[in-house]
Amino acid sequence: MSALAGRRVVIIGGGSGIGLEVARRAAAAGASVHLGGRTPEKLASAAKEVGGTWQVVDNTDQDSLAAFFGALDRVDHLFTPGASYTVGPLRELSDEEAASPFETKFWGQYHAVKHAVPRLAPDASIVLMSGAASVRPPAAAPAYVACNAAVEGLGRGLAVELAPVRVNVVAPGTIDGNMWAARPAAVREASFAQYRADTLLHRVGKESEVADAVLYLFGSTYTTGSTLYPDGGYALR
Repeated sequence: MSALAGRRVVIIGGGSGIGLEVARRAAAAGASVHLGGRTPEKLASAAKEVGGTWQVVDNTDQDSLAAFFGALDRVDHLFTPGASYTVGPLRELSDEEAASPFETKFWGQYHAVKHAVPRLAPDASIVLMSGAASVRPPAAAPAYVACNAAVEGLGRGLAVELAPVRVNVVAPGTIDGNMWAARPAAVREASFAQYRADTLLHRVGKESEVADAVLYLFGSTYTTGSTLYPDGGYALR
């Protein structure tokens, strides 16, 4: 944590959820935090809370990403959890819906890194976001599963290309937080009950626990090309 003092942490998807929790912890450790996302109201509130700055950015629009990173002189740590997509079975989703995880979660992160590269400090780190579904599909959602696996492969590929900049991936399990709070209570509770039964620790995770993993990857100076699973042991069952 002390290694973050005086460094700039940039989070695309930092207005809420896991991104905001990482922002809180980075700011508490003395980092300068710059938040990006699509909703000005959320960003303004989050930036005020953590004493940081913010800028609207759409990770599906490369011009928007170019403007976002062009406004910065340096990026020491980058975290890219922001994404919006549809999940479901191959038999039910349209091709557009099936492609949505790739559009925002895979290509969104790919292009964010592409536009961040000119601003990265020599010892910078990047943490991408996938999910534990990459190694253990929870239901019929093949495009979503494939996208998460692709993000983990992207992390390894970028670690090779961008070294000595470090690139890692965090792959959470089911997390009780901002994303699930917006879903119907009956759906949420059924999903949580299933996850508790399926994981070694018999509970869902917390956003703070994923933030712990991200901060570890920011500071672990001999870790690159790795994927960390804060999933309570879900991938092992």
